[in-house]
Amino acid sequence: MNTDKGVPVFREFVVGVENVGARLDKFLAGAMPEFSRSEIQRFSVLRNGAPVKFADRMKIDDKISVEIPDAPATTIATDNVSADFDLDILYEDDDIIVINKPRGVVMYPSAGNKTRTLVQNILAYTTLAPAGGATRPGVVHRLDKDTSGVMVFAKTDAAYHGLVKTFMAHDLTRKYVAFVWGVPHWESATITGNIARSSRNRQKMSMVKTGGKEATTLVDVIDTYSRVGVSYFRCTLLTGRTHQIRVHLSAHGFPVLCDTVYGRASVRLGSVKNPDLLEFLKTHNGQMLHAEVLEFAHPITGEKMRFRAKLPADMAELKYLLEEA
Repeated sequence: MNTDKGVPVFREFVVGVENVGARLDKFLAGAMPEFSRSEIQRFSVLRNGAPVKFADRMKIDDKISVEIPDAPATTIATDNVSADFDLDILYEDDDIIVINKPRGVVMYPSAGNKTRTLVQNILAYTTLAPAGGATRPGVVHRLDKDTSGVMVFAKTDAAYHGLVKTFMAHDLTRKYVAFVWGVPHWESATITGNIARSSRNRQKMSMVKTGGKEATTLVDVIDTYSRVGVSYFRCTLLTGRTHQIRVHLSAHGFPVLCDTVYGRASVRLGSVKNPDLLEFLKTHNGQMLHAEVLEFAHPITGEKMRFRAKLPADMAELKYLLEEA
């Protein structure tokens, strides 16, 4: 077990007009998406140099200073890494490592997942930036457990801070591919709609008319399979909200296949006559969504970098079944 302690990290933000009236904790959750709101509640925060409450509302040009405390002894046990998967390393240097994350693997340890996480496997292979915190070293963005694809991790604190700025500014390109229910009458579309946590189920996100966070997804049709009512989409994120693609597509009538949260598969499976395809759709675990392309500037050298992760085996199998149906 790694027991090194991290060092305090200081972050500063200026409140823009779009966040006027927002609670401090909600503002910080949006400004620091790598941390949960419960984690943020532990941080020392000043507004314009004075103490502030997390329930206080933000005003224009407020200067928010955040001290992220020393991490307690690192809680990740690297001697309990999973033997279920090998790291698929797309790139590595002294500052970053780029991984093709497999489906079904949790990002980092949490209450229900103490071992067999992606971060633990990476730590067994190399070091990650302490600035990410005790359980999230080097983590600057996330993929859901059941989403596969390209991810970048920081190995040094300098790279961590650089990547955090890149993701906050959306100064990068993220493209996903997905198999979805429904066949559109268009070749490309722009989906916009604010996303917030569902008031009915706190584990889900939903599109809302007021409040929430702005979200935009560009959608291009790669292929359609009209006989079974399925399409193959490429989605480009212009923002990075929780479950953004899954929520946007589902809200517009194109839920991702095998998505047990937003998929509404029970009303669609009746149209599937091919027995092999039907068996796949009924038994497969994990939404058919894959982070295919990630482009960004290297946080230290500034070099433009582009990474692509090939279609995972399960989605390749699904593609074959759709073409044969």
